[in-house]
Amino acid sequence: MARYRLRFLLQEFDLPRGATILGRSSDCHVTIEDPLVSRHHARIVLEGDRAVVYDLNSRNGVKVNGAAVKDPVELKDGDRLRIGTQELVFCRVEAAPNASAKTTGFLRHCARCRMPYPQEAGACPSCGATEALDEETLSGQFGAAAQQIWSVQLFLEVLDRALNLERFEDVHRILRRATVQVEERIVRGDAIDAPQLAKLALGAARASLAGQDPTWAVWVAQVYRRVPIVMPEEVVAKLAELVARFPADMADPVEQLAAHVRSVPSSPHDGPAIAAIERIRAQALPHARAAASAKPALS
Repeated sequence: MARYRLRFLLQEFDLPRGATILGRSSDCHVTIEDPLVSRHHARIVLEGDRAVVYDLNSRNGVKVNGAAVKDPVELKDGDRLRIGTQELVFCRVEAAPNASAKTTGFLRHCARCRMPYPQEAGACPSCGATEALDEETLSGQFGAAAQQIWSVQLFLEVLDRALNLERFEDVHRILRRATVQVEERIVRGDAIDAPQLAKLALGAARASLAGQDPTWAVWVAQVYRRVPIVMPEEVVAKLAELVARFPADMADPVEQLAAHVRSVPSSPHDGPAIAAIERIRAQALPHARAAASAKPALS
């Protein structure tokens, strides 16, 4: 009878007959330290020559070969399972497993390069470091060390799904994590992916408009003031909606954004967006002046 394994980086986990639970909790058969993995995320059931994966109502879902798992999915040799930001490969092996192979495992994240690796390896196979991030840093906080682990693209996929389902508690949680990651990249001077930033800004704008909360609207204007990127037209269009909805809150951020745009190197392609930002600034200017005049004079 064939045997089955899950392959992750340099390690393989033998799948025993019956159920194997994958998740962030230490009581899972395969424990994965990843903030986007639920405590009990997925179950693989092996009966006879069939292996079936179930999503255990996880917060961010399970994907097999890029397709979201809604109903139980039978796995085939070479199938790729996406759980959180991690990808595991389902393997069919005819030969007897190595005696040293483990049926459970614990994955760590390197404190130097942030890559995940099996705990049994002792050191990160990518950079050789032995120091790992602790669970609290990974699962509960939004410190700089954890940000490299999260995939912006995965955040965007989850954010879009949460917005479409109007799960605003999830929306705000995802935005907090994703925007902190962007802020950390800006502080470090790392390159910012313009299309991904635009998608994140559009998601933040949708969240503000849907929740009648200017917090993310202000962030949209402010983040483009801190990067050498001209806000694209699709985001500018949302900016106009945000200013119309939150004129008093958006007046100063838009004024500062317009001043920044004038100093950013631009191309002719950016001309329509720059002109639109100037028009929005002119519309918001009366609110900025009103807010300034309302401030008490210093004695």
